[in-house]
Amino acid sequence: MSSALYPIFQHAYFVNDVHAAVEKWHRLYGAGPFVVAAHHKTDKFQYRGTSQEADVSYAFGYLGDNQIQFIQQHDDTPSIYRDMYAPGEEGFHHVGCLVNDFAAARKNLEQLGFVNACELWADQVNAAYFDTRDVNGGFTEIHGDPVHILASFATWKRAHQNMQHGDSPFMERGVPFPDGRDPDYLS
Repeated sequence: MSSALYPIFQHAYFVNDVHAAVEKWHRLYGAGPFVVAAHHKTDKFQYRGTSQEADVSYAFGYLGDNQIQFIQQHDDTPSIYRDMYAPGEEGFHHVGCLVNDFAAARKNLEQLGFVNACELWADQVNAAYFDTRDVNGGFTEIHGDPVHILASFATWKRAHQNMQHGDSPFMERGVPFPDGRDPDYLS
């Protein structure tokens, strides 16, 4: 088995305000629209062997074929975000890789000597964050790829492809455009 991981599908940034980051990236690059998950909670969580779970909000959207994620931490709880950034600081945080065999991907990264800093189960999918700062300056996330997650990602990507000048950089889950544009894209 190759020690190579998987194609990177996501670039994630730690920010002070997910809404402001969305607005800036939309204005500069045309990114979006973005779905915001405010004060996201998991079903199961571990950070460096503890159950400490920081209060975080996420925004997910696309820029071309790349998924962009913004992360905002609302408290000072120890986390993979505070491992890199003090309050008020911002920057690149991690790359994400979709994996079909989560257990094998986790084992592969552990065998390569990387520390599993955080693992969670939320929205019926596994994710784990390995500390790969000595390789890429950030963490590497492995993220399961069940059908419902792939469908959400396809919806967000299609919404990006169909954006028109003047569209909002924000969207509701499952409703890319309020005018009902492109309702049959998955059929």
